[in-house]
Amino acid sequence: MEHVLLQEISLSNPPGKKFSAPRPDAPRLLAYDVLHEVNRNGGYSNLLLPKALAQSSLEDRDKGFATELVYGTLRMQGRHDWILSQASDRPWNEVDPALVDVARLGAHQLFEMRVPTHAAVSATVELGRKVLGESKASFLNAILRKISQKSLDDYVTEISSIKDDFERLEILHSHPQWIISAYMDQLGNLEEVEQLLIANNIAPRPTLVSWPGLSSQQDLLDIGATATHFSPYGAVFDGSPASLDLIISRKAGVQDEGSQLVADVFSTISQDQQSWLDLCAGPGGKAALLSALAKRDSIDFAANEISEVRAKLVSQVVQGATVTTVDAREIDSLGKTFGAILADVPCTGLGALRRRPEVRWRRTVADLKALVILQSEIIDAAVNVLAPGGIFGYATCSPHLSESRIAVSETLRRHPDLEVVDVSPYLHPDLRSTGVDRGSMTLWTHRHGTDAMFLSVMRKKK
Repeated sequence: MEHVLLQEISLSNPPGKKFSAPRPDAPRLLAYDVLHEVNRNGGYSNLLLPKALAQSSLEDRDKGFATELVYGTLRMQGRHDWILSQASDRPWNEVDPALVDVARLGAHQLFEMRVPTHAAVSATVELGRKVLGESKASFLNAILRKISQKSLDDYVTEISSIKDDFERLEILHSHPQWIISAYMDQLGNLEEVEQLLIANNIAPRPTLVSWPGLSSQQDLLDIGATATHFSPYGAVFDGSPASLDLIISRKAGVQDEGSQLVADVFSTISQDQQSWLDLCAGPGGKAALLSALAKRDSIDFAANEISEVRAKLVSQVVQGATVTTVDAREIDSLGKTFGAILADVPCTGLGALRRRPEVRWRRTVADLKALVILQSEIIDAAVNVLAPGGIFGYATCSPHLSESRIAVSETLRRHPDLEVVDVSPYLHPDLRSTGVDRGSMTLWTHRHGTDAMFLSVMRKKK
């Protein structure tokens, strides 16, 4: 079908002399730009999208639309790709990557959003004309029209007939099989694994955190937020946190409840220590809460972050505390020892897939192997500068066995002067039965509504 472009009519451009370029609507164009940057240039959606929205002139409704387009498309791209591949006359992995990005946006509108079929197809094709050109837009038009002939329920029925459990779950819930396998290793129950996969695909509500001395949980409730169930510092807010005075004035922050609990439990166990170090502090969520608690209790607090950019973010929220920028593996170069050290180490991020959905497509088993080596090196460096009788907290936003239980076992093997502190007494009573594994805090998104955080606390023998 031929599409006629509107003529630009002006004194300098009389009718019939010049045609306008395709003009896709602004929310879809913004979503494409962010999605393409994430998929093709290694960007992170949680960093790129807020910046793009802040710089745009979009109204709130359009910002919400663009947000769902970006995050939703990233979450469900595995299932979208399977559906699109069924309609493509060429192997989907050989299709132009830019066209794939646009097609995924179209598929998400068709199957996951309340966009009428005609509007989803026509608006996405118009976007394709702008960023791909006419010939590729024609292919896009054909494939979107073809997949729109069936409903999502039709496709789900087809997928559900796949006999291999992991293959079926991979497509149905849009998670690579190696991640599903990792979840299975921990949970041991396919039904519960599926519950987790479903939970990972539900967009989280913004969670605020109060910083003692600057704000309280009650302050968050006074602006219309709802208290978190487990954390005494948090509240869930339906709206844009960036518009709140408490956030603008840096009296409170935005932080997942699971991350708040890591800081809360670590600080409570470490109250008898006079110096705390957040070893891998960027971008500063836990550091902000820890620094506030340390200041309240007259405890010396320091933070370290190797990235200078992230270290600047940390400096903005730690209330004047010392922030260093050395490699965590070389923390002994500071010539100091600490009474309590929290190492929230770089990890695969498999516990935060609902907030950083692209991670599921970006991480590989090879990444895991490299990260495990890095994690062990950071642990060894931390233990080396931990004072006798001191507290060491090892944390990840990953439930993978290699990054949680096995990492702790290996740490105890390498450092016989460490012993595990059972965190159960320091947790909310409702967490003691479902959120503890061998004395370590093990949170799950489908059980607790938090990121799947892991925290093991160890004490160095005197």
